[in-house]
Amino acid sequence: MPLFFRKRKPSEEARKRLEYQMCLAKEAGADDILDISKCELSEIPFGAFATCKVLQKKVLIVHTNHLTSLLPKSCSLLSLATIKVLDLHDNQLTALPDDIGQLTALQVLNVERNQLTYLPRSIGNLIQLQTLNVKDNRLKELPDTLGELRSLRTLDISESEIQRLPQMLAHVRTLETLSLDASSMVYPPQEVCGAGTEAIQQFLCKASGLEYYPPSQYLLPVLEQDGAENSRDSPSGPTDRFSSEEVDWQNRFSDYEKRKEQKTLEKLEFERRLELGQREHAQLLQQSNSQKDEILQTVKEEQSRLEQGLSERQRYLDAERQRLQEQLKQTEQNISNRIQKLLQENQRQKKSSEILKSLENERIRMEQLMSITQEETENLRRREIASAMQQMLTESCNSRLIQMAYESQRQNLVQQACSSMAEMDERFQQILSWQQMDQNKAISQILQESAMQKAAFQALQVKKDLMHRQIRKQIKLIETELLQLTQLELKRKSLDTEALQEMISEQRWVLSSLLQQLLKEKTQREEELREILTELEAKSETKQENYWLIQYQRLLNQKPLSLKLQEEGLERQLVALLRELSAEHYLPIFAHHRISLDMLSRMGPGDLAKVGVSEAGLRHQILRRAQELLDATRARPELPKPPQGEVLPTAPEELPEAVRPSAPCAELEAQTSECVVCLEREAQMIFLNCGHVCCCQQCCQPLRTCPLCRQDIAQRLRIYHSR
Repeated sequence: MPLFFRKRKPSEEARKRLEYQMCLAKEAGADDILDISKCELSEIPFGAFATCKVLQKKVLIVHTNHLTSLLPKSCSLLSLATIKVLDLHDNQLTALPDDIGQLTALQVLNVERNQLTYLPRSIGNLIQLQTLNVKDNRLKELPDTLGELRSLRTLDISESEIQRLPQMLAHVRTLETLSLDASSMVYPPQEVCGAGTEAIQQFLCKASGLEYYPPSQYLLPVLEQDGAENSRDSPSGPTDRFSSEEVDWQNRFSDYEKRKEQKTLEKLEFERRLELGQREHAQLLQQSNSQKDEILQTVKEEQSRLEQGLSERQRYLDAERQRLQEQLKQTEQNISNRIQKLLQENQRQKKSSEILKSLENERIRMEQLMSITQEETENLRRREIASAMQQMLTESCNSRLIQMAYESQRQNLVQQACSSMAEMDERFQQILSWQQMDQNKAISQILQESAMQKAAFQALQVKKDLMHRQIRKQIKLIETELLQLTQLELKRKSLDTEALQEMISEQRWVLSSLLQQLLKEKTQREEELREILTELEAKSETKQENYWLIQYQRLLNQKPLSLKLQEEGLERQLVALLRELSAEHYLPIFAHHRISLDMLSRMGPGDLAKVGVSEAGLRHQILRRAQELLDATRARPELPKPPQGEVLPTAPEELPEAVRPSAPCAELEAQTSECVVCLEREAQMIFLNCGHVCCCQQCCQPLRTCPLCRQDIAQRLRIYHSR
């Protein structure tokens, strides 16, 4: 027998039968029988013991189940003290309880077709037991206490492994029927066992030294509880004493048989109705199974359709993800190329910065420090210069005021305070009042006030300074690249991709270092311009009239470097070629060597390298574009040049940018650079040294570390986005 086994779960039919039998036994007027057979039980339920105890049941039928033990846990045999008939055949019992003798009222015990290996010695206490059926078990011997069963009438030990009968069985004088396998018996001998029950009892009585009497003489006395002990061996007294009790017992037995037959008929009727209900249940179950199959088929088809749609959607998402990754890789490659180009441009700027700086400083010092002649004083166009100064000051003042108003408006939206609104109204009134100022008064004021003339000259000087303009353009390009790198890094985080992240970080650090270097160069250049302005101011201490107006006119009349180089001998097409290839810084070198397009057609890359063009790719591009221009010029006739007129003073023109960033991809352009802290306003601040552009001006104030990389913030730089 296995040590561990799983309890069998009763079927629905067996469970319903058990419930019905338990309810039937509890009904008012029910008989003394509790029948829970064929219920697929692995143990007798606790409710059955309680029912037998409370309702004083006499008959307990538990055959054809899966019982391995008669007594479950937390139950006592005393609950079955009133049971007279106990039917346990066709189960899997391996042993009876050791205290089975407590069932003193038991008269019939049927344990046929079980797996019993022994009978407990307490079975001898069942003094009212009349029928004991242990057929088809694994018994090898019978206990001696079996001889104490004074009321036993029928004993069946056939189909077992018993070979010897105990001599104490001779004391059972009421035994009428003894069933055994005579061919396997050793004691009594086979011939005695084959002769029948009477011969066996005679043999055992002779072996025990007792006189044999027929069982009919002992039947009635032993059925009474108060039978005298000394009358067991008397052959004559019992018949006369209990004749009336025998008749009474026979009547009660016949009534019991009638009630048993009636119960059998009721049982058959119940079984017929149960079978009919089972057929109906089978039909309903068949219909339910058919409906279930249809539903399962429908669900299966729906699930197949959903899985197909899900697989198509997954393939689409995978393709889209692959496309986004390829697009990100392409964008990273473009950014890397632009950064490399910026670095090369910076190297070129460094190489030619000395030449440009020396040329520009020499030009400024020679032109601005020279004394003002009487001719320039007479030719001073006061109204035009004053108008240009007024326009320059107005533009500068408007830009500062608009910036102040923009900052004030954003601050007021955050604070939402009435006092700030009043201050903002006052500022706007000031702006309106300055914009509505009479132009003639402004011009006359500029003509009179030397400080305003000096401020206008300083603004124009910074604006026309070539080195300062190149630094500003490079700073603007680096700010744009840092913003796009930050957007690309956020996009990678949203896509959970970590590839090339280290390369992006390295590029960001390179751009941050370059930005810091350019900021230092910008500050240094502004300091140099301020020193030049100080020298000019020292020259103006002679109180010469209209000194700053004349300097402003001279700065306005100054021609751009490209135009000067053209007048010095450089061809216009060659200047346009170098500007197209972002090689403006080589214009002084070409002008110094007086290089023309014809000379370029006869030169090679090595010749350009000797002149000072260090980039190999740029050398090949210059030679190729020069050859194309010469071929195009030879293919069409030369147009007549327009006459050169007088050059009027105009506002200075900005040179085109040397390097323009390529357009970002649609995915990055559509993504707004919003603040990662408030997720509402636009990112406006660059954090140095990390180079991230991820916060607005309001959210960056309390921060000490970058929200993306958690590095300390050494410097904050404001970006003004173009609208």
